[in-house]
Order: sequence, then C-alpha cells, then structure tokens
Amino acid sequence: MVKRLTEQSRSARVCATVVVAYLILALTAGSSEHATSSVSANNASAHAQTLQKSWKFDFGPGKVAPGFTQVLANNIYSKERGYGFEPGATVECFDRGGRDALRSDLCTSDKPFYFSIALPEGNYNVTITFGDAASETVTTVKAELRRLMIEKVQTARGHFETRTFAVNIRTPQISTGGEVKLKDREKTTEAWAWDEKLTLEFNNTHPSVCAIEITRAENIPTIFLLGDSTVCDQPREPYNSWGQMLTRFFKPGVAIANHAESGESLRSSLGAKRLDKVLSLMKPGDYLFIQYGHNDEKEKGGGAFTTYKTALKKFVASARASGGIPVLITPMQRRTFDKDGHVTNSHGDYPEAVRQVAKEENVPLIDLHAMSTLLYEALGTEKSGLAFKEGDATHHSDYGSYELAKCIVEGIKANRLGIIKYLVTDLPAFDPRHPDAFESFQVPVSPLVTDIKPLGS
Repeated sequence: MVKRLTEQSRSARVCATVVVAYLILALTAGSSEHATSSVSANNASAHAQTLQKSWKFDFGPGKVAPGFTQVLANNIYSKERGYGFEPGATVECFDRGGRDALRSDLCTSDKPFYFSIALPEGNYNVTITFGDAASETVTTVKAELRRLMIEKVQTARGHFETRTFAVNIRTPQISTGGEVKLKDREKTTEAWAWDEKLTLEFNNTHPSVCAIEITRAENIPTIFLLGDSTVCDQPREPYNSWGQMLTRFFKPGVAIANHAESGESLRSSLGAKRLDKVLSLMKPGDYLFIQYGHNDEKEKGGGAFTTYKTALKKFVASARASGGIPVLITPMQRRTFDKDGHVTNSHGDYPEAVRQVAKEENVPLIDLHAMSTLLYEALGTEKSGLAFKEGDATHHSDYGSYELAKCIVEGIKANRLGIIKYLVTDLPAFDPRHPDAFESFQVPVSPLVTDIKPLGS
C-alpha cells in the first residue's frame, strides 16, 4: 500500500513538472513573440520617421489645422510620443477663438521653456508662427545647445509673425563606420547636441508659439565647424562661443553644423573621429571652418611650424577631397594685456602657422587673432572683461561671443565666400575697433547654468 502511494506521488510530481515545463515554454514563446513584435514595431516606426518629410504642430486647445498635430501644456516629451515640452516647462495654452486654426490658439509662459521633436540626423527648415490675439509677445529662439536662431520677435496684441531658420542635428554614428568618441560631458550636460531630437528653447519676457512646421532641407549647403571650447556650442551659462552665435547672422538656405568641442586640438579631433564624422556628411559645396590652437600649443612632441601645420594641411586636403571648401581661422587672443593696455600674444607661433598654411594651400583665411586684438583693445583693459566669463581669460560671455561672431561674418565678407548671399541684411557692417555697447546687448540668458569650467584654456 505504501509502495503504491509512493509510485502515485512520483507520477503526480512528474505530471506537475511536465505541466510547469509546458507553461514556461508557452510563456517564453509569448515573451519572445512580444519582444519580436516590439522590435518590429520600433523598426517600423524608425523607418517611417526616416521617410517622413515634414512635421507640423499646432499649439493650444482650440481648433487643429488640417495635417497638424495638436500640442497641449501636458504633452511632455518622450521617445514614444516623439514630441513635447521638456520636463520643468511651466506653460499655459489658450484658445482665443477665431477662424484661423493656427493663430487662434497658442502656448505661452513668462519663463523660458523647451520643446523637442524626434528627428533623424540632417538639416531642416523650421518655420515658427508667433503672436497672440489677446496680448503682446516677445520671443527669442535658440536651438539644441543654445544656438541663437532668432534674436527677437516682438508682436503687438492681435498681430502675428512667421520666421524660418535652418538647423542641423546630428548623432555620433558615422555612416562610413564607427562613431565619434564622445567625452563624458557630451553624454551628460551636452547630450542634447547628440541625441535623437531637435530641442528648441523659447525665451525672453513673454515667449509664445502658435505653430511649428519642420521640413527636411537635404540639398542646402552646410557650414561645418571644427575647433575647441572657443568655437563649440557651450551647453550652459555663463559660457558661450562664437559658433553658437554665428547662426543668428544667416538667413534660411544654409545650415551650420557645429562639431567643435571643448578641450580639442587637431590631433585629438582626429583621434575622436570628429573630422571623419564631418567628412561622412559633407557634400560638394559645403564649407569647413577650422579654428584650433589654444590646446595644440600645449601638446608635447609638436610645434607650430611642424606637426600643427601638417595636421592643418590634412584637414584642408580631406575637406577638398570630399568636395568641401575649407576656411582657416586663426585663434582669437586671450585676455592678456601689458602695462600700456595692449594685448599680448599668448599663442606663440600658432596664429602665424595658420596664416602660412592658408597662403601655401590657397585657403581663405579669417584672421580672428588680429580682429580680436582690435576688439579687446577697443574695449580696454577693464571693460574687456565683459566679453569673457568673469575670472576667465579664455572663455567668452554671451556678449563676447556675439561680437566675435560678427568678426567671423566680416571675414566671410572680406573673402567673398559663396555663402555671403545667405547673410542677414538687417545689420550694418561691423568694425572690431568700434564694438557694440555692452549696455545694448539684449540676448536673454538661458535657464541652465554651470560653475564647471569648459575643458581647455
């Protein structure tokens, strides 16, 4: 009897084990099918995004214009949604009524806010409708890491304006193989420069937006920038560089792709595949603006007229081999004065090495070293500090980088580069011997602030 019960117990355990095994197999198969389904869905979504040519957003709770996606105050960005306000935005959306679906409602705030849209890598035209039927609006628009796109749009009550600009977004992957070797800061505070989306900052005293329309701009020329912390898109106040101000001075029809990075030299940019990334994207007729020197001069085992010149020539030849037009820029001065109020050269032979390569290789030259000397001396020993981050003799303030960007614009004009036709026409010629008054500078600061100094000096 005991033996029979034991055998029955064994049979029961075996049956139970088999049932559990079947259940596990069934659940595993279901999970695999679900995972495969999810991957397929994500791939299909990515493929659809790649084929998509335009993205249209109608802000506010009123009527939605045909073909547009409605945006409300509680639409927070997620990868699944593909658009939305960045966390922390304090916006209000209103419906003012009226027949015009795009202009009858809006989203607005009395503080800066960010709005993001998932987009593939490339150039885009962004058209924004500003205004409010019931109130005056004042808006500044920056893109990605504080690139100044629209300095100021002011609309009276019941009036509206539409502005368009071209913007570039990128990812670390290189189509010809590999990817850019990002620094830790590029994965954290600078992540917006490399992620899957376009991020727009709406700023000023009463930023408002009625609509955003985005279209691909695949065939427009691109101005690529390579350089160091004095060129790159600095992510947070109070630091700024001329590369992120230069965008303000161009009309639609050309995009600026800033691939410069803090702490970089010609040698390190090669090692990090920053040049490779640019070349993989370059089309015939694109430009490559090259400004190094601050960090190259501190590297061991090199020299201005030896390794530095050789590397510069490699950048020039590589751009030309891809059909691009290289432009060399001498490094701007540091804020170093002698007792008589004259700027002292802290770069040694490096600016002259750039001039020599420009002459030897017949490359357009923008002598920012010479122009910044005039600029700083015009401001004077004390007031020149306004052009720099306080306590820093290398890195610039918003005002300082704005003035240096104007110097770059004058260099473009002096060299009669083809892109001169894309420069805005609302500004007079700039003479660094007569800088803009600091008191007249009104570009609003961005909300994100840091006390961490950029790499390099």
